[in-house]
Amino acid sequence: MTAATHETAAAPGGAAPLVAPAPSTRKVRGREERGLGASLALHGTLVLATVIAAFPVVWVLFISLGPKNAWQQPGEVLKHLGLHNYGDVLAHSDLPQWFLNTVVVAAGTTALGVFLAATAGYAVSRMRFPGSRQLMWVFLVTQMFPSIVLIVPLYLLMSELHLLDNYLGLILAYATTAVPFCAWMMKGYFDTIPKEIDEAGRVDGLTPIGTFWRLIVPLARPGLAVTAFYSFLTAWGEVAYATQFMQSDHYTLAVGIRTFAQDQRPDWAWTSATAIIITIPAALVFMLVQRSLVSGLTAGGTKS
Repeated sequence: MTAATHETAAAPGGAAPLVAPAPSTRKVRGREERGLGASLALHGTLVLATVIAAFPVVWVLFISLGPKNAWQQPGEVLKHLGLHNYGDVLAHSDLPQWFLNTVVVAAGTTALGVFLAATAGYAVSRMRFPGSRQLMWVFLVTQMFPSIVLIVPLYLLMSELHLLDNYLGLILAYATTAVPFCAWMMKGYFDTIPKEIDEAGRVDGLTPIGTFWRLIVPLARPGLAVTAFYSFLTAWGEVAYATQFMQSDHYTLAVGIRTFAQDQRPDWAWTSATAIIITIPAALVFMLVQRSLVSGLTAGGTKS
């Protein structure tokens, strides 16, 4: 019997013959294939988005390389291109002291934030103790309030503890913002690490702390990198807490830059130069942890 006979064979019970459908000749476009118009539209959109995102930074950098009146006469920048604004702001302002203050606060916030978030996330992920779920819900609820709402209670509390105008007080204030989010993220990341690793550590005679430090922490480096980056940015560019809790001798960069923009005579040359200086450490930290950012964020979001 030929293939054609098979295709036109009568159905049982005298029904109409079964005819096999003709193979479709329509070409299905693959996911990675797209037309010229779609490619142009996609790349044009990406280029436009890149220009919109990069223009403010490029403009500030451009103004910082010009004379004092560059923001009013941008055409003068190319005639007087140089780093004189950076030299002036470093030599004739308190920028070096502000930079040192910011480094101390940001480093302390990063260390404290990573330690508290990692230990809390690991404890809730691996151990069952009374109040563990409530603890994570408390972390979640604290994220619902904007930081500006917490200034008054934090100010009163820090005043009672004599932590106003103190590095430790500002670090603790920043930790209240960084730790809740990072603890949730680290808990989700630790959930992706098999518990058999902890059991193997106990078999080898390690204590829970030894298991955490020697086995789990090396595997959780991507999550720790994201936690460190978030904690660092929380302290590096924050303005509200630093303005209220610190005096002029302990100003951070984000607060000190405001002194260049007075109502009577703002100095936009110094302001733009300082803004670029502020972005450099944040960019360097991002470059150091960028390989771990994607894996840390995605792995931390798979379980809760």
